[in-house]
Amino acid sequence: MVFSNMQDLSAENISFTTFKLNGFYSFGEWRHFLFIPYFFMFLLSTTSNCILIYLIISQRALHSPMFVLIGLMSVVDLFMPMFSVPHMLLNFLFDWNGISLVGCLTQIFCTQFFGSYQSTLLLWMALDRFFAICRPLSYHNYMQIPNFLKFVIVPVLRNTLLNVSVVSLAGKLHFCMKNEIDHCFCEHMGLIQLACEDTSVNNLVGLATALLIPTTDFVFITVSYVMIFASVLNSGKSSMKAINTCITHIIIMAFSLVFVLTAFLSYRIRNNFSPNSRIFASTMYIVFSSCFNPIIYGIRTKEIREHFLKFVNHLKVVPQ
Repeated sequence: MVFSNMQDLSAENISFTTFKLNGFYSFGEWRHFLFIPYFFMFLLSTTSNCILIYLIISQRALHSPMFVLIGLMSVVDLFMPMFSVPHMLLNFLFDWNGISLVGCLTQIFCTQFFGSYQSTLLLWMALDRFFAICRPLSYHNYMQIPNFLKFVIVPVLRNTLLNVSVVSLAGKLHFCMKNEIDHCFCEHMGLIQLACEDTSVNNLVGLATALLIPTTDFVFITVSYVMIFASVLNSGKSSMKAINTCITHIIIMAFSLVFVLTAFLSYRIRNNFSPNSRIFASTMYIVFSSCFNPIIYGIRTKEIREHFLKFVNHLKVVPQ
């Protein structure tokens, strides 16, 4: 009886403030080799996004609203891996798997905050294409900063408040179950599963965040593209260039949606995903999207492709 009371007392008074990230530990010695593909993806992400940002800033021809939004997407893709991938690489290479609670909460906030802007930027891009194709005479009026701010302020406040709420609630929990997280970086659900108290509010806020940010954005994006394609079908082929840009956004959206849903649903519904499959999907959401987005925009967007080729040719000429 006394021993049971002592256990209850320790569980109530002790809360872990450091954690171990044990993702892919079942690979044993082979785990160290994961450093190679993830390092090259991180390097590709950093390099390609920096080049795209430089091109959009330096070339006046790329200062239209559409390219500014693509540049902002590259900023998101550049920063999102920065808060988790370097630590993950050190973990793979040197088994440095420790992280503080503050560091863990910082990773969660930064990953979710920047990740939320992937869908929000795709929504703003869909609005840009909608105004360009369906309201061409009023396009410049809609895209003026004072007018477009009406579509910016609400999503920015939504993304900030919801992500701050998620992390604040997680930070108030006591973690006395164990201090090992079966992941390569800190995820919201992976952390709160270690709490020794009721996490119903955390689960509810996490679910609300998923419904109010990516789900809501993707619904509005879908509606926008349905209206765009309907308008093009009625008007003929005059807007095929704009439609090509829309297809690029849809490709980006499809890949983002697959990884987001896989990572999110693997924690919340019964499934046959192995822990390694769930971890892989989560890491690909951060790393692969950041690599994939600038390459797709560079290949499929004529103006960016032309300026990139000029940039490469200029580099070849400079040493001579």
